[in-house]
Amino acid sequence: MNSTNRKYALLLVAAVAITATGAMSQAFAQNVNDGMDGYVKGTSGIYTGNPNECWYDGGDGNMLPCKIDTGASAWMLSATSMVLLMTPGVGFFYGGLARSKNVVNVLGMTIIVMGLMSVQWVLWGYSLAFGPIDNEANMFMGSLEYVGLNEVSPFAPLGAPSACSDTRFAAAPGEICSDNWTGGVSHQLFAMFQMTFAIITPALIIGGLIDRIKFSALIIFILLWATFVYDPVAHWVWGGGYIGGGSLDINPDLSPSYGLDFAGGTVVHITSGFSALAGALVLGRRLGYGKVPMEPHNIPMVILGASLLWFGWFGFNAGSEVGVDGITVSAWTVTNTATGMAAITWVLMSWAHTGKPSIIGAATGAVAGLVAITPASGWVGPMASIIIGIAAGTVCYGCVAFKNARKWDDALDVWGVHGMGGLTGAILTGTLASPHIWDSGDGIGAWTGTAEGMEQQAINIMAALISVGYAFGVTIVILKIMDTVWPGGIRVTPKEEEIGLDLAQHGERAYVNE
Repeated sequence: MNSTNRKYALLLVAAVAITATGAMSQAFAQNVNDGMDGYVKGTSGIYTGNPNECWYDGGDGNMLPCKIDTGASAWMLSATSMVLLMTPGVGFFYGGLARSKNVVNVLGMTIIVMGLMSVQWVLWGYSLAFGPIDNEANMFMGSLEYVGLNEVSPFAPLGAPSACSDTRFAAAPGEICSDNWTGGVSHQLFAMFQMTFAIITPALIIGGLIDRIKFSALIIFILLWATFVYDPVAHWVWGGGYIGGGSLDINPDLSPSYGLDFAGGTVVHITSGFSALAGALVLGRRLGYGKVPMEPHNIPMVILGASLLWFGWFGFNAGSEVGVDGITVSAWTVTNTATGMAAITWVLMSWAHTGKPSIIGAATGAVAGLVAITPASGWVGPMASIIIGIAAGTVCYGCVAFKNARKWDDALDVWGVHGMGGLTGAILTGTLASPHIWDSGDGIGAWTGTAEGMEQQAINIMAALISVGYAFGVTIVILKIMDTVWPGGIRVTPKEEEIGLDLAQHGERAYVNE
């Protein structure tokens, strides 16, 4: 390590230490005077005092948590682990698509994102995304009440006490359950499930930045992007903010009042896809782009990555019901169906276009199908999922071709697959959502021909476009500022790029032949 890089590394260590110290000083979970570990002194010993959690008085002021369902909790622990596994899947998928001289760098960026986001989410990310809404400003971003996972109980669910009546949860007579849709699992388990989404989203952006960005710059970019892009959009859609909290309600007399995004088409894929395009445009094209071969170096690795993603996505979509019921099963079914249809569609498109069926195309098409079905997975049936799969295969294939024609060097097609796949899915969710999926009649799409369906379509389009503009614009600003203040800019030197980032940035090689 040369002296300059050593200085940057020491500065990063110092920044991490200062951030951790500051966060600890603010985390009420470490306040000794509050009974230790964020719990209220003089009660059952596990009571957090969080008014948004489900607790009841068990007698003599001994506050007890509402019942959680062990079956739902077991499933959600599994789903959380499955979604976490998806990020290494992204690493293998991207690593196989990259050139051999950069594969260590790609895998390294993936693993460091997992580390960064695991810590960021606990320290402040979860609070910004899902913190309580105390005033109008919190419609944009949550409060800091949950900093350091303060008041986030591993025992009690979110919600208010009520009779145990939901068929998802097993309960004995007289037990007290939560009235919240996440009430089958503890608040902390819900937070950790959401953390896995926060991890994979910035990892997806890597595909638009490979071969060019400095590893040190990536670390700071990820933290800034997660804080100012992912956390706010997650709050808008899922945390009760602008999109999910009714601010886009066009006609209060009609039932739709919020954008439908069951598992992250907007929050995860639109934000990552359009941010990757912004990054590719700011960094500029790779050396030799369009002049020298830049083909994938390891197709088996690509297939392995796509397979891990396909498997993990069942936790992603089916797990977003946060319980086990008919919606969980339906989400699993439509996820698999749309994915298979999109893989077939992409292969047929490439076969017709190039004269040969592409296996990389099959893997890419599968990912496009997974992306597009994500926002709709809790709202559509099997036949609608086939339509979404066909749309994903055709639209994403066309967008990749358009990107290539425009010579945008989004190296691994994050915009074409995730950005446009997410946008396609978000729009089609508003079109194809069926009130027959939920026993409550929730989710009325435009296909019904009703005024409610048309309003839902309009709300979903508005929500998607707002997310596109915000993610793209803020990412441009973050990267432009970083490129201005970062010593030598955020892009590696031409010499480093020619050597390859494995050796230039890490001093390591993926393949050693001697």
